[in-house]
Amino acid sequence: MCTLIVRTGRRLTLMGVRDEFADRPWEGPGEHWPEYPGVIGGRDLKAGGTWLAVNPAARRAAALLNGHGKAAAEKTKISRGDLALRAAYTGEMPDADLTRYDPFHLVLADLTGVRLFSWDGGRLAVSGFPEGTSMVVNSGLDPESERVAAYLPRFRSTADWRELIAEEPSGDRGSLIVRHELPDGRIFASLSVMEVEIAPDAVTFEFTDLTADRDG
Repeated sequence: MCTLIVRTGRRLTLMGVRDEFADRPWEGPGEHWPEYPGVIGGRDLKAGGTWLAVNPAARRAAALLNGHGKAAAEKTKISRGDLALRAAYTGEMPDADLTRYDPFHLVLADLTGVRLFSWDGGRLAVSGFPEGTSMVVNSGLDPESERVAAYLPRFRSTADWRELIAEEPSGDRGSLIVRHELPDGRIFASLSVMEVEIAPDAVTFEFTDLTADRDG
């Protein structure tokens, strides 16, 4: 996933926009993992993990974004897709050998607060979220990001966030919904959006498959 919007409060809201190669197979949200009962998320069929996991019974969610930094060694590297699953299931940062993972940002959210775990290949940094609405991108909570600069004020002032994901995809660096055709002909694009609301009495989510209406 390449963008996560978070609004704190007693109705905690997360919206994740997943950007990926269009030919990478995946399926929509479900309880796809028997080892994590009750955890719901879309599944990456290549590596088996997820980019945004929801644990309704625990009023908890976890989201994973690629980060910047030193890549893991190819011979020992494992997929980052299990991190959100484990965090949503346990409520904690997974106890793992992080040197086996490429850089990432892991957001763990429940009604007690929201935490950001950022691994750059050498160091794990942990931070909280400010009150109100924030955006996480591949460079983290980065106010200098073109995407954050362009969209964070709009998310803060827009009651219905889904208006913003209805925009046409663009190849611009600051776009929220993206579509790039690479020199080899492959398409890198925003494939789906998942919005999660966590309240003391219920958890709801809405999933949008952007490929259903757009080619590639």
